[in-house]
Amino acid sequence: MRPGEAARCGPRLARPAAVAMLRGMPEPVRHFLEPLAGFRSREIALFLAQMDDQSRRLTADTRGLDAETLGWQPAPGMNTIGMLLAHIAVVEVFWTRLVLEDRELPFESHDVLGIGLDDDGMPLGPEGRPPGGLAGQELGFYDDLLARARAHTKRVATGLDDAFLAREITRPHPDPETRTARSGRVVTPRWTLYHLLEHEAGHYGQILLLRHHARVAAGGAKA
Repeated sequence: MRPGEAARCGPRLARPAAVAMLRGMPEPVRHFLEPLAGFRSREIALFLAQMDDQSRRLTADTRGLDAETLGWQPAPGMNTIGMLLAHIAVVEVFWTRLVLEDRELPFESHDVLGIGLDDDGMPLGPEGRPPGGLAGQELGFYDDLLARARAHTKRVATGLDDAFLAREITRPHPDPETRTARSGRVVTPRWTLYHLLEHEAGHYGQILLLRHHARVAAGGAKA
């Protein structure tokens, strides 16, 4: 056989083995994100899809936590997992009402969550203890708070359009003692949805760290 013919045959002889090897490989893990259905704005639907995926991860990583772990406080003045879960829900209702509903302060969250905006106990003072209203609460209580908050956000956001996302909304600052705060604050719905996403993600990391320390304190897993 001439050299040129041998070279051409090489790849063809190897191809069946390569195809067989590829067919035996498992399907790749797929990472994708699609906008939620039923929203007037595709951008809002994508924001909510991201928020739902973040909440899915949070939910998965809190399974099996009992009331003792949820209420465990590393030291006075520090947050508990339960406080952080309640805080995520409270903050979502607060910003949804303030910006997406375009409501003026004061308002409350009892009608949505069954608890008030201050019932998460945050921020604690240097020697603060967790609020009594969260004492002994089981995981289902916090799951319900988070589900109520998200359902409320979706109800409000369903009919909003893309133009609303860029609307500038001026509100007084909750702590007007500094010169900057006395000027108030201007926020947009687009920033608000981003903030809700990054806020939950930040506290999710804190929850994972507290879960680890609680297990170590109880003599459990080292990681």
